Amino acid sequence: MTRSVMYTSSPLLASRTPVWRSKFIVACIALGFVVLAARAAWVQVFGNAFFQRQGEVRFARTLELPANRGRILDRNGLLLATSVPAPSIWAIPEDMERDAAKLAKLAKLLEMPLADLEKKIGDEQKTFVWLKRLVDEPVAKQVMALGIKGIYERKEYKRQYPEGEAAAHVVGFTNVENLGQEGMELAFEKQLSGRPGSRRVIKDRLGRIIEDVREQTPPVDGRDLQLSIDSKVQFFAFQRLRDAVLEHRAKGGSVVVLDVQTGEVLALANYPTYSPDKRVNLSGEQLRNRALTDTFEPGSTMKPFIIARALERGLVTPETPIQTAPGRLTIGGSTISDAHPHGMLTVNEVIQKSSNVGTVKMAMQLGPREMWETFSEVGLGQRPQVPFPGAVSGRLRAYKTWRPIEQATMSYGYGLSVSLFQLARAYSVFARDGELAPSTLLKSDGAAAPGVHVFDARHAAAVRNMLHMATGPGGTAPKAQTMGYSVGGKTGTARKQEGKGYSTGKYRGFFVGLAPIENPRIVVAVMVDEPSAGKYYGGEVAAPVFSTTVQQTLRMMGVQPDMSVKPQVVVAVEESF
Repeated sequence: MTRSVMYTSSPLLASRTPVWRSKFIVACIALGFVVLAARAAWVQVFGNAFFQRQGEVRFARTLELPANRGRILDRNGLLLATSVPAPSIWAIPEDMERDAAKLAKLAKLLEMPLADLEKKIGDEQKTFVWLKRLVDEPVAKQVMALGIKGIYERKEYKRQYPEGEAAAHVVGFTNVENLGQEGMELAFEKQLSGRPGSRRVIKDRLGRIIEDVREQTPPVDGRDLQLSIDSKVQFFAFQRLRDAVLEHRAKGGSVVVLDVQTGEVLALANYPTYSPDKRVNLSGEQLRNRALTDTFEPGSTMKPFIIARALERGLVTPETPIQTAPGRLTIGGSTISDAHPHGMLTVNEVIQKSSNVGTVKMAMQLGPREMWETFSEVGLGQRPQVPFPGAVSGRLRAYKTWRPIEQATMSYGYGLSVSLFQLARAYSVFARDGELAPSTLLKSDGAAAPGVHVFDARHAAAVRNMLHMATGPGGTAPKAQTMGYSVGGKTGTARKQEGKGYSTGKYRGFFVGLAPIENPRIVVAVMVDEPSAGKYYGGEVAAPVFSTTVQQTLRMMGVQPDMSVKPQVVVAVEESF
């Protein structure tokens, strides 16, 4: 009884609790349950899409399924560029184990300093880092065999170039992302690259795929590209050019081989060059395709076009005599001279002897506009219509600005600039009876392509005969003669510009010609830049490259020889600048 009374007398138990307080507490609890229910309904029903997206951001990944890049083939179906599977090594730094011995082995396999490797994996906040892209398959297997936690491999594609240095400037190369960077790889990037596919998956924190979220989109492989280049002609032209550049200690050189019937480019070789597979410490001098991107003053190779126009106008015939004595001609205070005085020459002999004076006398009978139109009609001053990045238009100033001395010097190739490719194509007018051949770097169906009429066929044939004389006895290029085939062509030697004037010791030597002479099938243009071993005339440094390239090319094309005796090689007549 005493204890009961004591509890009853407690002030807390004796006081009366207001009814509203208990109701308020119950109401608060009920409201809490309503809020929780509403939130649950929002998360599970009404706002479900937002939270699913947030979940996907954290765990779902879209994996790119790379497309296989299209192959680049030569005209005969031989590989110039192809893609092969190549794994890439990547890591999750926060998951990696730090075994010093294993990391040292990994750095050795990836051919990188250990310090560089440790720097890559040093930031443990990163969830992805490339260690090395596109490694060889055996290397990837050895890396994975180390069993280092947090190291993974991914399948990618690596580009290979079977023709290497010989075709590098034509084919170009891709970067580590397999995107074209130079040459035809860049020009036809869209066709070659195809379209990558995708796969949506859920990954765990270790990067492992748990499940596919949706149906994957398969990749669309790139389409193959077949060039007009003949890899055998390309390789031989490259070899012969390289030998000439080294022999004459030249700065560089280029060769263009053009099929004048179809307009196809059979070879486009340059030296110095590079290996597309190993592009370390490359310079612009190695990378650029000189035949299409470099311009120069073409020297005496312009003379046949002046003669052809004079024939068209009826100003001269091939046998018209022209007095070139005393080997000098003064125009506007400037003197034009020949390397040697020749006296009276026929128009045929003006080309054979490469007389500046004789050419200028004919050029000055033409108006500046006529000369400008002639050069324009054969493609000079215009960008070649070939899908190649960096192809240049050269320089041909408007005729209204020409002074008399400039008109005179342009007739023998000073005061305008061209690329070797433009020069080769321009000479197709003599090979195709006055028609300018089209040009293409892609394989055609082999049919004769329609050209653009420039000169009458009779006059083109007359100039072709003059070009033949230039490679024979008394001409400037007997070293252009080819075993088994008749040839014709024109030498050119031009001083290089230096500052506001011309160098006295730096030259470019050229030779542009065609073969066989009666029914030409190819035009070959050769340029040797800055030979420094004593010889620099085009007939000495460029004509021999033309000779061997023509012989090899025509044989590979199955063209029957039209000469049964050995060509007669005589001492060359020095050409005028």
